[in-house]
Amino acid sequence: MTEDASFADGAMRALRLRALDGDDLAVISALAQDAVLSSADMRWEKGRRRFVLLLNRYRWEDADRAARARDHERVRSLLVIEDVTRVQSSGLPQGADDLVLSLLSLAWEPGEDGAGRVLLTFAGGGALALAVEALEVLLQDVTRPYADPARRAPGHDV
Repeated sequence: MTEDASFADGAMRALRLRALDGDDLAVISALAQDAVLSSADMRWEKGRRRFVLLLNRYRWEDADRAARARDHERVRSLLVIEDVTRVQSSGLPQGADDLVLSLLSLAWEPGEDGAGRVLLTFAGGGALALAVEALEVLLQDVTRPYADPARRAPGHDV
C-alpha cells in the first residue's frame, strides 16, 4: 500500500505566504508556476471582494531534493486575491468547468493610489485580469503533499 507523503518527509512545512507588493508577488508566482486546476476550481466571491483558486501546486521549493531522493510532489493550495473589484478574462471559455488549466505566472500591474491589477496567465493563451484596490495575495498549502502523477518536474519548450 502506498502512503501519501508528508511535509515532514520533505523536511518542509506547509507554505503560507502573503504578497503585499510586486516583489512579494513574484515569489508567489514562482512557487505557483505550473500549478494545475480546473475552471470549476476558480471562484469570484463578489460580495467578499475575493477571488479564490484551488491549485494542484508543484512543490518547486523541494524540486532539487525530489530529483535526488524521491518522487516529485504536488500539494493542494489556495491562492486568494483580496479586494477584487472587477474580473476580466481572455481566452478562457465561459461555463467549461471541466477545462484543465495550467498557471504560468502572476504579475502586478500597479495603478494609482495603491490600486492596480493582478494578471494571471495560463498555458494556451488564457488570462485573467483582476482589478484590486490594493495588492494582497495569499498562497497557502491546505493538504499534505502527494506524488506528482507525471513523476517529474514540469518542463517547458523554449
